[in-house]
Amino acid sequence: MSSVHDGTRNTGSPGGDTAAGATPLGNAPADEALSLDEAIHQVEAAEHEGRPPAAGALSNVLTAVAVVALGVAALVGSSGLGLGTIRSPESGTWPLLISGALVVLGLGLLATARRTTDAERFSPASWLVLGGLATMVVFVAVIQVIGFEIPAALLAFVWLRFLGREGWRTSIVTSVAVVVAFYLLFVAALSVPIPHLF
Repeated sequence: MSSVHDGTRNTGSPGGDTAAGATPLGNAPADEALSLDEAIHQVEAAEHEGRPPAAGALSNVLTAVAVVALGVAALVGSSGLGLGTIRSPESGTWPLLISGALVVLGLGLLATARRTTDAERFSPASWLVLGGLATMVVFVAVIQVIGFEIPAALLAFVWLRFLGREGWRTSIVTSVAVVVAFYLLFVAALSVPIPHLF
């Protein structure tokens, strides 16, 4: 009892001696504070070790060139669909705008290729990107045949469920909501001549 009383008295009194093995804040042992710092450093090291290695300047340049080439090809394809005007857009209007933005983004990537350090080197996880691109190719191929509603819903579902690893319910509800919003905006409100079923 006396040792507890003395430790309390010395810690609380001005200029008193602190108890052996205790710190002024909360009387926590010093080795506990050190172990907390070590744990934080270990977590940070594990996070850095789990990240794929960074891509080099050559990989960044090749990626930027691929993005620009894709945007230019999309520009050519959209111009063949008919552009129309701002007040009366045709099928190629919106693809043209997206393709132009893609070219601008690709040029921006090309300009910053040597300074970019957050790009990751190709790894097995990169196949997910190619899978997403493949689903977009299928989407473009079938939209002229059966309209955009079913392909767009399936595309959104695949991306959410299998690429984004969202839950089944979230993937289904979000996919349907995206298609409905797209239909109301572009077909019902703006009367864009997109192939559709309804």
